[in-house]
Amino acid sequence: MDKSKIELFLATQAAKFHPEHLPIIRDYLEKINDDKFFRIQTQQYKDPTLMLVLSVLVGHFGIDRFLLEQTGTGVVKLITCGGLGIWTIVDWFLIMGLTRDYNFNKFMQVAG
Repeated sequence: MDKSKIELFLATQAAKFHPEHLPIIRDYLEKINDDKFFRIQTQQYKDPTLMLVLSVLVGHFGIDRFLLEQTGTGVVKLITCGGLGIWTIVDWFLIMGLTRDYNFNKFMQVAG
């Protein structure tokens, strides 16, 4: 794989992954062919900052969890109005990390 493509991907997508995952991502990108790289590049990775904003605005409805494909958690959060607000506040601190984990898992599914 071309080093400049890898560097461009990492430069544009680094904020959407945990910093400790970036070396793993780089290793995978160096080993794959152009077809698989194209599939990885066209994935819609979620923006952690946008997810935080959504969590603050409509998190008590469980929208943030639904977007991370955690349907069961989203339904429970919706029914309990965000755990009477407590769960909503806790998610404000967790949602960015959960989003980065979601993006890494999505990357690994396509790359693996």
